[in-house]
Amino acid sequence: MTDTERDVHLEEAILAYLSEHPDAMETREGIAEWWIMRRVVRAEVEAITRVLQALTERGVLEEVGAGPQCRYRLKKQP
Repeated sequence: MTDTERDVHLEEAILAYLSEHPDAMETREGIAEWWIMRRVVRAEVEAITRVLQALTERGVLEEVGAGPQCRYRLKKQP
């Protein structure tokens, strides 16, 4: 990723956070830690959800429980 692409990505993240929290105010370090990392974590959770679903559908993983407390593990072979 070039510096320009990274800058655009950071600009989008900052503006997205501010659109959700228009009264927010933070230091540079706080913006990096809370605003930017929040977006990264959100994107990672979405990606992890897709991967877990695919692995479960292929029979590699199994779900234990349901809802937000659902856990995943290797599917035990009979």
